[in-house]
Amino acid sequence: MSCSKLLKHWKALSHILNSSKVDKRAILAPSFARRLHLSNYVNHRFDQFEDTDKRTHFNEKLEKGPSLQHFIANSEETVDNYEQVSVGERVPYLEEELYSGHGRKVYFDTYGCQMNFNDTEIAWSILKDKGYAKAESINEADVILLMTCSIRDNAEQKIWNMVNIYKGLKRRGGKKKPLKIGILGCMAERLKHKILDKEKMVDLVCGPDAYRDLPRLLSVTSGSGQSAVNVLLSLEETYADVMPVRINSYAKTAFVSITRGCNNMCSYCIVPYTRGRERSRPMSSIVEEVRKLSDQGIKEVTLLGQNVNSYCDKSEEDHYGGLPNNEAQGGGSAGENPVLSRGFKTIYKLQSGGRRFSHLLDQVSRIDPDMRIRFTSPHPKDFPDEVLYLIKDRPNICNKIHLPAQSGSTAMLQAMRRGHTREAYLDLVHHIREIIPDVALTSDFIVGFCGETEEDHRDTMSLIEQVKFHYVYQFPYSMRQKTHAYHHLKDTVPESVKKRRTQEVINCARQGMLGLNQSQIGQEQLILIEGHSKRSSSDMWGRNDAGTKVIIPNDPIPCSELDPSLQKLTIGDYVAVKVSSANSQTLFGQPLYLSNLVDYASKPANLTMSRTASVS
Repeated sequence: MSCSKLLKHWKALSHILNSSKVDKRAILAPSFARRLHLSNYVNHRFDQFEDTDKRTHFNEKLEKGPSLQHFIANSEETVDNYEQVSVGERVPYLEEELYSGHGRKVYFDTYGCQMNFNDTEIAWSILKDKGYAKAESINEADVILLMTCSIRDNAEQKIWNMVNIYKGLKRRGGKKKPLKIGILGCMAERLKHKILDKEKMVDLVCGPDAYRDLPRLLSVTSGSGQSAVNVLLSLEETYADVMPVRINSYAKTAFVSITRGCNNMCSYCIVPYTRGRERSRPMSSIVEEVRKLSDQGIKEVTLLGQNVNSYCDKSEEDHYGGLPNNEAQGGGSAGENPVLSRGFKTIYKLQSGGRRFSHLLDQVSRIDPDMRIRFTSPHPKDFPDEVLYLIKDRPNICNKIHLPAQSGSTAMLQAMRRGHTREAYLDLVHHIREIIPDVALTSDFIVGFCGETEEDHRDTMSLIEQVKFHYVYQFPYSMRQKTHAYHHLKDTVPESVKKRRTQEVINCARQGMLGLNQSQIGQEQLILIEGHSKRSSSDMWGRNDAGTKVIIPNDPIPCSELDPSLQKLTIGDYVAVKVSSANSQTLFGQPLYLSNLVDYASKPANLTMSRTASVS
């Protein structure tokens, strides 16, 4: 029978069963009669054995097994004494032991952005729940999982190099200590079977939306020795019900994912193809996760997303705020559109209704006034005034905005499909600084994009000089398959030119960063201690409100501004420091006293004092 005919039969059966004129019990009776006959047959066979417990156990499993009703959609009634199993519910006749880790140790090797580190914690939470243990080193690992990045070619090359190293460990272990190697994340989705085929040394490949399937994939590779792949992308998966387990339990900072995927479709970017379309976590699950982190003593939370400030929660039907339906059209100007920044547009249809990023930021910042809130990575198009005023008014929302420009040339921005011009970007910078005069701005730049001329490059340099960013991330362009640029543009800029221009951007950015940092010498700032200095055991480091690293001596300091009794510094302390020197990337200071966000913000001297250096 053909698939179309089979589908028609099923639709007809479903229609008959849902009809109020039909006795469903009569139709289903033959199914139960067959089950009863099977049960009697099994009982007869077991009568040949004396193991009564075994026979009873088998009968119980058989009674809980699937019936015809499990396979009939939209059936509203259940037959007496038979259990209806819903989609997603654990099926009682499948053994839980199949996917158990049995204490096998997993080692995670993570590369790329903060989102990948958060994904690692999600994957670890899922595996830990199934009985896996954490390996503290590679040598004690039974499973090595690489969380990968595919944004640039050099990131992938690093991962291939590590796979070769782990391949040697696997060969040396042999059958006495079988080692499983898995590739997770963006590179897994992009390369799929190529990873498995390359020298046959990777056992499983798991994409960003398939981490829930990790226990099964590992079970397949362990039981049969076969390779396993799941790289399916989802329109719904946000892992909202998975509480990440932090890899570094001593850290006082944490990442919380609020969106996954991206709709922007910038011509250079692989993210929509490796992480799928944008979807937002329910606000209630985010607020609950942040509240739990606060209870655990976390002092700083960073909200994460590929386009974090386009967050739109439509999970609760009684919230219809946001963009009206008649204005939710892609390509509209921000002058007519209260959601987009002025002069920005999109190539996709904006979502209507829902609770927006400003609502989430408001709720999260109220949970713990002594917990810092950051967010990354935003898109410049999604900065309505309510977000800016929240940053200005809430002391625990950091005065730092990451504002990726990617280029200072309007021609390049158009080729990149960024949805704005150079002038619109500069207008947004001016508008942000009007509302938040002491804001710290950081940015991303792609150097040597398709067709970039020397004039385009000079436009980028002049934008950096004009804006005066607190930090700049710059990357030479790397063509990625599947992207719009791969199909429609040509990578015409030679690698030597990209390298030279990248260094020029670095030099230009550091000159501005040095001036900003030196202007802070003599200021008093509040920093959060995050760890011990790698260069000196006698120093500790933390970050100020702008996210700039600050190095201070690890000396006992007063417990507060009014209490002179001394106390040792620990990770997670808020410390008031006086900046004594600076270079382009780091501040150096002297610790003054311990404090907290609430007390420090309420000091009379700080009510009018900038939290970071302002730009004249």
